[in-house]
Amino acid sequence: MTTGQGRRGSLTLDELRARVQRDEIDTVIVAFTDHYGRLMGKRYAAEMFVDDTAAHGTHGCNYLLTTDMEMEPVPGYRFASWDQGYGDFHMVPDMRTLAVASWLEKTALVLCDVATGNPPEHVGVAPRSMLRRQIAAARELGFETVAASELEYYVFADGYRRAMETDYRSLQPAGWYLEDYNVLQGTRTESFTGVVRRHLRDSGVPVESSKGEWGLGQHELNVRCAEALDMADRHVVFKQCLKEVAEQAGMSVTFMAKFAQDRAGSSCHIHLSLWRNGTNVFAGDQAFGPVKCSDEFRWFLGGWIEHTPDVMVFYAPTINSYKRFVDASWAPTRLAWSYDNRTAGFRVVGGGSSLRIECRIPGADCNPYLAFAASLASGLDGIRRRIEPRECFTGDVYAARHLPRVAYTLRDATDAFAGSAFAKCAFGDDVVEHYAHFFRTEEAAFRTAVTDWERRRYFERI
Repeated sequence: MTTGQGRRGSLTLDELRARVQRDEIDTVIVAFTDHYGRLMGKRYAAEMFVDDTAAHGTHGCNYLLTTDMEMEPVPGYRFASWDQGYGDFHMVPDMRTLAVASWLEKTALVLCDVATGNPPEHVGVAPRSMLRRQIAAARELGFETVAASELEYYVFADGYRRAMETDYRSLQPAGWYLEDYNVLQGTRTESFTGVVRRHLRDSGVPVESSKGEWGLGQHELNVRCAEALDMADRHVVFKQCLKEVAEQAGMSVTFMAKFAQDRAGSSCHIHLSLWRNGTNVFAGDQAFGPVKCSDEFRWFLGGWIEHTPDVMVFYAPTINSYKRFVDASWAPTRLAWSYDNRTAGFRVVGGGSSLRIECRIPGADCNPYLAFAASLASGLDGIRRRIEPRECFTGDVYAARHLPRVAYTLRDATDAFAGSAFAKCAFGDDVVEHYAHFFRTEEAAFRTAVTDWERRRYFERI
Protein backbone atom coordinates (compact mmCIF):
# COMPACT_ATOMS: atom_id res chain seq x y z
CA MET A 1 0.00 0.00 0.00
CA THR A 2 1.22 3.50 -0.85
CA THR A 3 1.24 6.54 1.40
CA GLY A 4 1.32 10.22 0.57
CA GLN A 5 4.92 10.73 1.71
CA GLY A 6 8.25 9.56 0.36
CA ARG A 7 7.55 9.87 -3.37
CA ARG A 8 9.82 11.68 -5.77
CA GLY A 9 8.75 15.32 -5.77
CA SER A 10 6.81 15.16 -2.49
CA LEU A 11 7.94 17.64 0.15
CA THR A 12 7.95 17.97 3.90
CA LEU A 13 7.60 21.46 5.31
CA ASP A 14 11.28 21.46 6.26
CA GLU A 15 12.26 20.43 2.72
CA LEU A 16 10.10 23.20 1.31
CA ARG A 17 11.65 25.73 3.70
CA ALA A 18 15.13 24.70 2.55
CA ARG A 19 14.15 25.07 -1.12
CA VAL A 20 12.66 28.47 -0.44
CA GLN A 21 15.90 29.57 1.20
CA ARG A 22 17.82 28.38 -1.87
CA ASP A 23 15.38 30.29 -4.11
CA GLU A 24 14.32 27.06 -5.83
CA ILE A 25 10.65 27.59 -4.92
CA ASP A 26 8.98 30.98 -4.58
CA THR A 27 5.28 30.12 -5.04
CA VAL A 28 2.90 27.64 -3.39
CA ILE A 29 -0.53 26.90 -4.88
CA VAL A 30 -3.07 26.23 -2.11
CA ALA A 31 -6.16 24.59 -3.63
CA PHE A 32 -9.18 22.32 -3.29
CA THR A 33 -11.60 20.93 -5.86
CA ASP A 34 -15.09 22.22 -6.48
CA HIS A 35 -17.97 19.95 -7.48
CA TYR A 36 -16.81 19.82 -11.11
CA GLY A 37 -13.37 18.65 -9.98
CA ARG A 38 -11.65 21.94 -10.85
CA LEU A 39 -8.82 23.18 -8.66
CA MET A 40 -9.79 26.37 -6.84
CA GLY A 41 -7.46 28.34 -4.60
CA LYS A 42 -4.66 30.86 -4.33
CA ARG A 43 -1.00 31.31 -5.07
CA TYR A 44 1.05 32.19 -2.00
CA ALA A 45 4.49 33.66 -1.73
CA ALA A 46 6.45 30.64 -0.53
CA GLU A 47 7.84 32.50 2.51
CA MET A 48 4.29 33.35 3.63
CA PHE A 49 3.19 29.76 3.19
CA VAL A 50 6.12 28.39 5.20
CA ASP A 51 5.78 30.95 7.99
CA ASP A 52 2.00 31.04 8.35
CA THR A 53 -0.34 29.35 5.85
CA ALA A 54 1.03 25.83 6.31
CA ALA A 55 0.00 25.91 9.97
CA HIS A 56 -3.10 28.11 9.87
CA GLY A 57 -4.54 27.59 6.39
CA THR A 58 -6.40 30.29 4.53
CA HIS A 59 -9.93 31.35 3.64
CA GLY A 60 -12.05 31.10 0.53
CA CYS A 61 -15.54 32.29 -0.35
CA ASN A 62 -18.10 29.59 0.38
CA TYR A 63 -19.94 30.30 -2.87
CA LEU A 64 -17.28 28.14 -4.53
CA LEU A 65 -19.28 25.08 -3.43
CA THR A 66 -22.49 26.49 -4.93
CA THR A 67 -21.36 28.03 -8.20
CA ASP A 68 -22.11 26.84 -11.71
CA MET A 69 -19.57 26.20 -14.46
CA GLU A 70 -19.53 29.91 -15.36
CA MET A 71 -18.79 30.91 -11.73
CA GLU A 72 -22.22 32.46 -11.31
CA PRO A 73 -23.80 32.26 -7.82
CA VAL A 74 -26.74 29.85 -7.91
CA PRO A 75 -29.75 30.38 -5.61
CA GLY A 76 -31.44 27.55 -3.75
CA TYR A 77 -28.59 26.09 -1.69
CA ARG A 78 -28.76 25.83 2.08
CA PHE A 79 -24.97 25.83 2.41
CA ALA A 80 -24.37 29.33 1.03
CA SER A 81 -26.53 32.11 -0.42
CA TRP A 82 -26.94 35.84 -0.84
CA ASP A 83 -29.17 35.80 2.26
CA GLN A 84 -26.27 34.41 4.29
CA GLY A 85 -23.83 36.89 2.77
CA TYR A 86 -21.54 34.38 1.08
CA GLY A 87 -19.02 34.23 3.88
CA ASP A 88 -15.75 32.33 4.12
CA PHE A 89 -14.82 28.76 4.77
CA HIS A 90 -11.40 27.61 5.86
CA MET A 91 -8.96 25.88 3.50
CA VAL A 92 -6.85 23.49 5.58
CA PRO A 93 -3.69 22.28 3.81
CA ASP A 94 -3.19 18.52 3.90
CA MET A 95 0.57 18.58 4.22
CA ARG A 96 0.83 14.97 3.03
CA THR A 97 -0.04 16.30 -0.45
CA LEU A 98 2.65 18.99 -0.54
CA ALA A 99 4.76 18.45 -3.66
CA VAL A 100 6.69 20.23 -6.36
CA ALA A 101 4.59 21.26 -9.35
CA SER A 102 7.52 20.69 -11.68
CA TRP A 103 5.69 21.88 -14.79
CA LEU A 104 5.48 25.38 -13.25
CA GLU A 105 8.50 27.53 -12.53
CA LYS A 106 9.62 27.51 -8.87
CA THR A 107 6.21 26.29 -7.72
CA ALA A 108 4.83 23.79 -5.21
CA LEU A 109 1.23 22.62 -4.76
CA VAL A 110 -0.73 21.54 -1.70
CA LEU A 111 -4.31 20.24 -1.64
CA CYS A 112 -6.73 21.28 1.07
CA ASP A 113 -9.71 20.09 3.02
CA VAL A 114 -12.53 22.59 3.43
CA ALA A 115 -13.75 23.33 6.96
CA THR A 116 -16.02 25.64 8.94
CA GLY A 117 -16.80 26.27 12.59
CA ASN A 118 -14.79 26.65 15.76
CA PRO A 119 -13.25 24.17 16.23
CA PRO A 120 -13.29 23.64 12.46
CA GLU A 121 -15.01 20.59 11.01
CA HIS A 122 -14.86 19.31 7.45
CA VAL A 123 -17.63 20.71 5.28
CA GLY A 124 -19.93 17.78 4.59
CA VAL A 125 -20.75 18.74 0.99
CA ALA A 126 -17.12 19.22 -0.05
CA PRO A 127 -16.00 16.37 -2.36
CA ARG A 128 -12.85 15.54 -0.39
CA SER A 129 -14.85 15.43 2.85
CA MET A 130 -17.28 12.96 1.31
CA LEU A 131 -14.47 10.59 0.34
CA ARG A 132 -12.89 10.93 3.79
CA ARG A 133 -16.20 9.85 5.34
CA GLN A 134 -16.36 6.68 3.26
CA ILE A 135 -12.72 5.82 3.96
CA ALA A 136 -13.49 6.20 7.67
CA ALA A 137 -16.49 3.89 7.24
CA ALA A 138 -14.22 1.30 5.63
CA ARG A 139 -11.78 1.57 8.52
CA GLU A 140 -14.60 1.04 11.01
CA LEU A 141 -15.15 -2.30 9.29
CA GLY A 142 -11.42 -3.04 9.48
CA PHE A 143 -10.54 -2.30 5.86
CA GLU A 144 -7.99 -0.15 4.11
CA THR A 145 -8.78 0.92 0.56
CA VAL A 146 -6.59 0.69 -2.54
CA ALA A 147 -7.77 2.44 -5.69
CA ALA A 148 -6.70 3.48 -9.15
CA SER A 149 -8.32 5.56 -11.87
CA GLU A 150 -7.49 5.12 -15.55
CA LEU A 151 -8.07 8.41 -17.37
CA GLU A 152 -8.52 8.80 -21.11
CA TYR A 153 -8.36 12.12 -22.94
CA TYR A 154 -8.06 13.66 -26.40
CA VAL A 155 -5.04 15.73 -27.47
CA PHE A 156 -5.33 18.50 -30.07
CA ALA A 157 -2.72 20.53 -31.90
CA ASP A 158 -4.86 23.65 -31.35
CA GLY A 159 -4.45 25.76 -28.21
CA TYR A 160 -7.32 26.39 -25.82
CA ARG A 161 -7.71 30.02 -26.88
CA ARG A 162 -7.99 29.16 -30.58
CA ALA A 163 -10.33 26.27 -29.78
CA MET A 164 -12.64 28.67 -27.95
CA GLU A 165 -12.47 31.31 -30.68
CA THR A 166 -13.48 28.74 -33.33
CA ASP A 167 -16.32 27.47 -31.10
CA TYR A 168 -14.45 24.16 -30.73
CA ARG A 169 -14.99 23.29 -34.40
CA SER A 170 -12.49 21.79 -36.84
CA LEU A 171 -9.88 21.07 -34.19
CA GLN A 172 -6.83 19.17 -35.40
CA PRO A 173 -6.41 15.91 -33.44
CA ALA A 174 -2.90 14.92 -32.48
CA GLY A 175 -3.31 11.67 -34.43
CA TRP A 176 -4.84 11.00 -37.84
CA TYR A 177 -5.77 7.32 -37.60
CA LEU A 178 -7.00 5.02 -34.84
CA GLU A 179 -3.90 4.32 -32.81
CA ASP A 180 -4.86 1.98 -29.97
CA TYR A 181 -1.55 0.58 -28.67
CA ASN A 182 0.22 1.74 -31.88
CA VAL A 183 3.71 2.75 -30.81
CA LEU A 184 4.43 4.76 -33.98
CA GLN A 185 1.49 7.09 -33.38
CA GLY A 186 2.44 7.29 -29.71
CA THR A 187 5.91 8.39 -30.74
CA ARG A 188 4.43 11.29 -32.69
CA THR A 189 2.92 12.74 -29.50
CA GLU A 190 5.79 11.80 -27.20
CA SER A 191 6.97 15.43 -27.20
CA PHE A 192 3.82 16.10 -25.15
CA THR A 193 3.14 12.80 -23.38
CA GLY A 194 6.76 12.18 -22.41
CA VAL A 195 6.99 15.64 -20.88
CA VAL A 196 3.80 14.97 -18.90
CA ARG A 197 5.05 11.61 -17.61
CA ARG A 198 8.26 13.16 -16.35
CA HIS A 199 6.49 16.12 -14.75
CA LEU A 200 4.06 13.84 -12.94
CA ARG A 201 6.93 11.65 -11.71
CA ASP A 202 8.78 14.72 -10.45
CA SER A 203 5.63 16.11 -8.80
CA GLY A 204 4.75 13.23 -6.47
CA VAL A 205 2.56 11.28 -8.92
CA PRO A 206 4.30 8.02 -9.85
CA VAL A 207 3.48 6.93 -13.41
CA GLU A 208 2.98 3.41 -14.74
CA SER A 209 2.54 3.82 -18.49
CA SER A 210 1.01 5.74 -21.37
CA LYS A 211 -0.47 4.55 -24.65
CA GLY A 212 -2.49 5.60 -27.63
CA GLU A 213 -6.21 4.94 -27.28
CA TRP A 214 -8.89 4.04 -29.80
CA GLY A 215 -9.95 7.53 -30.92
CA LEU A 216 -8.09 9.99 -33.16
CA GLY A 217 -5.60 11.69 -30.88
CA GLN A 218 -6.98 9.85 -27.85
CA HIS A 219 -4.57 8.72 -25.15
CA GLU A 220 -4.45 7.09 -21.75
CA LEU A 221 -1.84 7.67 -19.05
CA ASN A 222 -1.94 5.53 -15.91
CA VAL A 223 -0.48 6.32 -12.51
CA ARG A 224 0.18 3.84 -9.74
CA CYS A 225 -2.57 2.73 -7.39
CA ALA A 226 -2.70 4.13 -3.86
CA GLU A 227 -4.94 4.49 -0.84
CA ALA A 228 -8.23 5.94 -2.09
CA LEU A 229 -7.72 9.52 -0.86
CA ASP A 230 -4.16 9.61 -2.16
CA MET A 231 -5.36 8.25 -5.50
CA ALA A 232 -8.05 10.89 -5.84
CA ASP A 233 -5.42 13.54 -5.09
CA ARG A 234 -3.14 12.09 -7.77
CA HIS A 235 -6.04 12.13 -10.24
CA VAL A 236 -6.60 15.85 -9.62
CA VAL A 237 -2.91 16.71 -10.01
CA PHE A 238 -2.79 14.57 -13.17
CA LYS A 239 -5.55 16.54 -14.86
CA GLN A 240 -4.13 19.90 -13.81
CA CYS A 241 -0.68 18.96 -15.07
CA LEU A 242 -1.94 17.77 -18.47
CA LYS A 243 -4.05 20.87 -19.06
CA GLU A 244 -1.29 23.28 -18.06
CA VAL A 245 1.45 21.50 -20.02
CA ALA A 246 -0.87 21.57 -23.04
CA GLU A 247 -1.42 25.29 -22.48
CA GLN A 248 2.33 25.88 -22.41
CA ALA A 249 2.79 23.89 -25.64
CA GLY A 250 0.03 25.75 -27.52
CA MET A 251 -2.04 22.55 -27.53
CA SER A 252 -5.20 21.42 -25.73
CA VAL A 253 -6.60 18.31 -24.11
CA THR A 254 -10.17 17.49 -23.23
CA PHE A 255 -11.57 15.18 -20.58
CA MET A 256 -15.11 15.39 -21.95
CA ALA A 257 -16.82 12.01 -21.70
CA LYS A 258 -17.88 12.26 -25.36
CA PHE A 259 -16.00 14.83 -27.39
CA ALA A 260 -17.79 14.08 -30.68
CA GLN A 261 -20.60 11.82 -31.84
CA ASP A 262 -18.31 9.89 -34.20
CA ARG A 263 -15.46 9.51 -31.70
CA ALA A 264 -14.97 7.04 -28.86
CA GLY A 265 -15.83 8.33 -25.42
CA SER A 266 -13.23 8.96 -22.73
CA SER A 267 -13.56 6.94 -19.56
CA CYS A 268 -12.26 6.89 -16.03
CA HIS A 269 -12.15 3.21 -15.13
CA ILE A 270 -12.02 2.82 -11.34
CA HIS A 271 -10.16 -0.10 -9.75
CA LEU A 272 -10.85 -0.93 -6.10
CA SER A 273 -9.81 -3.53 -3.56
CA LEU A 274 -9.97 -3.77 0.24
CA TRP A 275 -6.99 -4.68 2.39
CA ARG A 276 -6.30 -5.67 6.00
CA ASN A 277 -2.83 -5.96 7.55
CA GLY A 278 -1.18 -5.91 4.15
CA THR A 279 -3.40 -8.64 2.70
CA ASN A 280 -5.98 -8.25 -0.06
CA VAL A 281 -9.32 -9.04 1.58
CA PHE A 282 -10.86 -9.87 -1.80
CA ALA A 283 -8.58 -12.87 -2.27
CA GLY A 284 -9.91 -16.24 -1.11
CA ASP A 285 -10.50 -19.90 -1.88
CA GLN A 286 -14.20 -19.76 -2.75
CA ALA A 287 -15.09 -20.45 -6.36
CA PHE A 288 -17.46 -17.81 -7.73
CA GLY A 289 -17.75 -18.35 -11.44
CA PRO A 290 -14.22 -18.04 -12.84
CA VAL A 291 -12.97 -16.21 -9.72
CA LYS A 292 -11.35 -17.49 -6.52
CA CYS A 293 -12.45 -14.97 -3.92
CA SER A 294 -13.74 -14.17 -0.44
CA ASP A 295 -17.23 -13.40 0.81
CA GLU A 296 -16.21 -9.75 1.11
CA PHE A 297 -15.32 -9.62 -2.56
CA ARG A 298 -18.67 -11.06 -3.58
CA TRP A 299 -20.70 -8.79 -1.30
CA PHE A 300 -18.71 -5.67 -2.23
CA LEU A 301 -19.31 -6.43 -5.91
CA GLY A 302 -23.00 -7.04 -5.24
CA GLY A 303 -23.44 -3.73 -3.43
CA TRP A 304 -21.46 -1.78 -6.03
CA ILE A 305 -23.63 -3.07 -8.86
CA GLU A 306 -26.93 -2.78 -6.99
CA HIS A 307 -26.39 0.85 -5.98
CA THR A 308 -25.13 2.11 -9.36
CA PRO A 309 -28.51 3.74 -10.17
CA ASP A 310 -28.53 5.48 -6.77
CA VAL A 311 -25.18 7.20 -7.34
CA MET A 312 -24.94 7.34 -11.13
CA VAL A 313 -24.66 11.15 -10.96
CA PHE A 314 -21.23 10.80 -9.35
CA TYR A 315 -19.98 8.58 -12.20
CA ALA A 316 -21.64 10.60 -14.97
CA PRO A 317 -22.01 14.19 -13.69
CA THR A 318 -22.69 16.19 -16.86
CA ILE A 319 -25.16 16.33 -19.73
CA ASN A 320 -22.39 15.12 -21.99
CA SER A 321 -21.62 12.10 -19.78
CA TYR A 322 -24.65 10.20 -21.04
CA LYS A 323 -23.72 10.58 -24.71
CA ARG A 324 -20.89 8.12 -24.02
CA PHE A 325 -23.11 5.14 -23.17
CA VAL A 326 -23.51 3.67 -26.65
CA ASP A 327 -23.58 -0.06 -27.38
CA ALA A 328 -20.45 -1.49 -29.03
CA SER A 329 -18.48 1.67 -28.25
CA TRP A 330 -16.18 0.33 -25.47
CA ALA A 331 -18.36 2.17 -22.93
CA PRO A 332 -20.60 -0.04 -20.75
CA THR A 333 -24.35 0.27 -21.12
CA ARG A 334 -25.66 -2.48 -18.82
CA LEU A 335 -25.15 -3.55 -15.22
CA ALA A 336 -23.38 -6.89 -15.13
CA TRP A 337 -20.03 -8.29 -14.10
CA SER A 338 -17.65 -10.48 -16.03
CA TYR A 339 -14.11 -11.68 -15.72
CA ASP A 340 -11.77 -9.76 -18.03
CA ASN A 341 -14.62 -8.73 -20.35
CA ARG A 342 -14.60 -5.15 -21.61
CA THR A 343 -18.28 -5.16 -22.55
CA ALA A 344 -19.29 -5.37 -18.86
CA GLY A 345 -19.90 -2.43 -16.58
CA PHE A 346 -17.94 -4.29 -13.88
CA ARG A 347 -14.86 -6.14 -15.09
CA VAL A 348 -13.10 -8.34 -12.54
CA VAL A 349 -9.36 -8.62 -13.12
CA GLY A 350 -6.36 -10.21 -11.50
CA GLY A 351 -6.25 -12.98 -8.96
CA GLY A 352 -4.91 -13.63 -5.49
CA SER A 353 -3.28 -10.51 -4.08
CA SER A 354 -4.01 -8.60 -7.31
CA LEU A 355 -7.74 -9.43 -7.41
CA ARG A 356 -9.75 -6.26 -7.87
CA ILE A 357 -12.95 -4.87 -9.37
CA GLU A 358 -12.80 -2.46 -12.30
CA CYS A 359 -15.88 -0.29 -12.74
CA ARG A 360 -15.95 0.92 -16.34
CA ILE A 361 -18.97 3.21 -15.95
CA PRO A 362 -17.39 6.57 -14.89
CA GLY A 363 -16.36 8.99 -17.62
CA ALA A 364 -13.23 11.11 -17.69
CA ASP A 365 -15.40 14.06 -16.61
CA CYS A 366 -16.07 12.62 -13.13
CA ASN A 367 -14.84 14.22 -9.92
CA PRO A 368 -12.60 11.47 -8.44
CA TYR A 369 -13.50 12.22 -4.81
CA LEU A 370 -17.20 11.83 -5.57
CA ALA A 371 -16.76 8.77 -7.80
CA PHE A 372 -14.57 7.00 -5.23
CA ALA A 373 -16.94 7.96 -2.40
CA ALA A 374 -19.90 6.56 -4.33
CA SER A 375 -18.02 3.34 -5.15
CA LEU A 376 -16.91 2.74 -1.56
CA ALA A 377 -20.31 3.57 -0.05
CA SER A 378 -21.97 1.12 -2.45
CA GLY A 379 -19.52 -1.72 -1.89
CA LEU A 380 -19.40 -1.31 1.89
CA ASP A 381 -23.20 -1.45 2.03
CA GLY A 382 -22.94 -4.67 0.07
CA ILE A 383 -20.67 -6.12 2.75
CA ARG A 384 -22.87 -4.93 5.60
CA ARG A 385 -26.02 -6.34 3.98
CA ARG A 386 -24.33 -9.31 2.30
CA ILE A 387 -25.69 -8.40 -1.11
CA GLU A 388 -25.18 -11.20 -3.61
CA PRO A 389 -24.39 -10.21 -7.21
CA ARG A 390 -25.83 -11.96 -10.24
CA GLU A 391 -23.88 -14.83 -11.71
CA CYS A 392 -20.86 -13.96 -13.84
CA PHE A 393 -21.95 -12.96 -17.34
CA THR A 394 -20.11 -14.44 -20.29
CA GLY A 395 -20.34 -13.14 -23.83
CA ASP A 396 -21.38 -9.78 -25.24
CA VAL A 397 -23.07 -7.70 -22.54
CA TYR A 398 -24.18 -5.20 -25.19
CA ALA A 399 -26.46 -7.90 -26.63
CA ALA A 400 -27.97 -8.81 -23.25
CA ARG A 401 -31.11 -6.68 -23.48
CA HIS A 402 -32.61 -8.29 -20.37
CA LEU A 403 -29.97 -6.71 -18.11
CA PRO A 404 -30.69 -3.35 -16.44
CA ARG A 405 -29.29 -0.39 -18.34
CA VAL A 406 -27.42 2.64 -16.98
CA ALA A 407 -29.41 5.89 -16.90
CA TYR A 408 -30.09 7.57 -20.24
CA THR A 409 -29.86 11.19 -19.05
CA LEU A 410 -28.58 13.37 -16.24
CA ARG A 411 -32.18 14.16 -15.36
CA ASP A 412 -33.03 10.47 -14.90
CA ALA A 413 -29.91 9.91 -12.81
CA THR A 414 -30.56 12.97 -10.65
CA ASP A 415 -34.14 11.90 -9.95
CA ALA A 416 -32.91 8.47 -8.86
CA PHE A 417 -30.25 10.02 -6.62
CA ALA A 418 -32.64 12.53 -5.04
CA GLY A 419 -35.11 9.80 -4.16
CA SER A 420 -32.57 7.22 -3.01
CA ALA A 421 -32.87 6.05 0.59
CA PHE A 422 -29.42 4.48 0.23
CA ALA A 423 -27.81 7.78 -0.86
CA LYS A 424 -29.40 9.64 2.05
CA CYS A 425 -28.16 7.02 4.49
CA ALA A 426 -24.65 6.90 3.02
CA PHE A 427 -24.06 10.62 2.52
CA GLY A 428 -26.72 12.40 4.58
CA ASP A 429 -29.93 14.20 3.64
CA ASP A 430 -28.14 17.55 3.41
CA VAL A 431 -25.55 16.21 0.95
CA VAL A 432 -28.19 14.59 -1.25
CA GLU A 433 -30.25 17.80 -1.30
CA HIS A 434 -27.16 19.88 -2.10
CA TYR A 435 -25.97 17.73 -5.01
CA ALA A 436 -29.44 17.11 -6.40
CA HIS A 437 -29.77 20.89 -6.68
CA PHE A 438 -26.31 21.09 -8.27
CA PHE A 439 -27.10 18.49 -10.93
CA ARG A 440 -30.56 19.92 -11.61
CA THR A 441 -28.99 23.33 -12.13
CA GLU A 442 -26.65 21.79 -14.72
CA GLU A 443 -29.53 20.02 -16.45
CA ALA A 444 -31.62 23.20 -16.53
CA ALA A 445 -28.76 25.14 -18.12
CA PHE A 446 -28.73 22.70 -21.01
CA ARG A 447 -32.51 22.46 -21.29
CA THR A 448 -32.75 26.18 -22.09
CA ALA A 449 -29.78 26.28 -24.48
CA VAL A 450 -30.18 26.37 -28.27
CA THR A 451 -27.73 23.92 -29.80
CA ASP A 452 -25.94 23.56 -33.14
CA TRP A 453 -27.96 20.39 -33.71
CA GLU A 454 -31.20 22.35 -33.51
CA ARG A 455 -29.99 24.99 -35.94
CA ARG A 456 -28.77 22.40 -38.46
CA ARG A 457 -32.02 20.48 -38.21
CA TYR A 458 -34.62 23.25 -38.10
CA PHE A 459 -33.17 26.51 -39.50
CA GLU A 460 -34.27 25.89 -43.08
CA ARG A 461 -36.51 22.83 -43.02
CA ILE A 462 -39.02 23.62 -40.33
